[in-house]
Amino acid sequence: MPLLLTEADVKSVLTMPLALECVQDSFQGLADGSALLHSRQRLHLPSKSYLHYMAAADGASGYLGLKIYTSSREGLRFLITLFSMESGDLLALIEADFMGQMRTGAASGLATRLLAREDARTLGMVGTGLQARTQLQAIAQIRKLTEVRAFSRESAKREIFAKEMTEALKIPVSAAESAEAAVRGADIIVTSTTSTNPVVEGRWLNPGVHINAIGANFPQKRELDAQAVKRCNVIVVDSREQSKLEAGDIIQTCGEDAQRWAEVRELADIVSGKVTGRTNTSEITLFKSNGIAIEDVVVAGRIYEMARERGIGRQVPMWQQAEPEKRVRSLSSEALLKAQF
Repeated sequence: MPLLLTEADVKSVLTMPLALECVQDSFQGLADGSALLHSRQRLHLPSKSYLHYMAAADGASGYLGLKIYTSSREGLRFLITLFSMESGDLLALIEADFMGQMRTGAASGLATRLLAREDARTLGMVGTGLQARTQLQAIAQIRKLTEVRAFSRESAKREIFAKEMTEALKIPVSAAESAEAAVRGADIIVTSTTSTNPVVEGRWLNPGVHINAIGANFPQKRELDAQAVKRCNVIVVDSREQSKLEAGDIIQTCGEDAQRWAEVRELADIVSGKVTGRTNTSEITLFKSNGIAIEDVVVAGRIYEMARERGIGRQVPMWQQAEPEKRVRSLSSEALLKAQF
């Protein structure tokens, strides 16, 4: 019987170090060919909810799965269905809001490890929602941060974010009065907003900065202006195919220019060493994160294994075989119907 794991169950086992490990494994799988990935698709009725769905298979762990979620004015609802590659059995149904926040933060943490300068110490953030919290948690695992400046449109929210994250991570986090004040002079930048228009301008960027842009995953949206993208010496994405569908920051700058898209690198190739990332301390590097299904499947597989080991979750009866006598009775009725016609 499949295991139902709630948000509380996931929170009881998933830590940022574990998420970082799983996300690195997911990109290694893409690099060596043991993982398969389908880009996100969306079903949309004008002025109604979206249905989003994305799938992947991880040959290393033997799991495949589908992440499916809705978004509407009422919020978002995330679910992962995890299957066995060998038998096709449904293994788990996992509520995946917190898990998504963690794996997205971990992807930026991995990119920061590979692309940011070793001496990067200051972080500028635009956006202070739930995704921003796990972004900061992950990057704090990767670089020894000495200063974090965070901006969002509502002053009360950025003040709360600064206070809570300072207490949680024991790192000085301050509320910035503007996006420019947050990011100008920073060694690392994170954008995690729902903005349609750019929130970071190219003229604010110092040589050597690394950017994690995670918020805009629709072609009509972007967080970076064209100058910011053009100033980047190295542009890295989690999936080039998916980015061509939804990475507005890059789509609106590169258009359909095949040569420019060919210069966009995939994180899996940097993880494996197939291509280089940063080559000197003055390069500006960008990781444009859209969020891909293989991250979800690898993390979900590990959560499922830990839940079974610890006796967490609730089994859900599904597709149980009928009792033998009922099955015989059903077959007899079917035979009778066929005989009558």
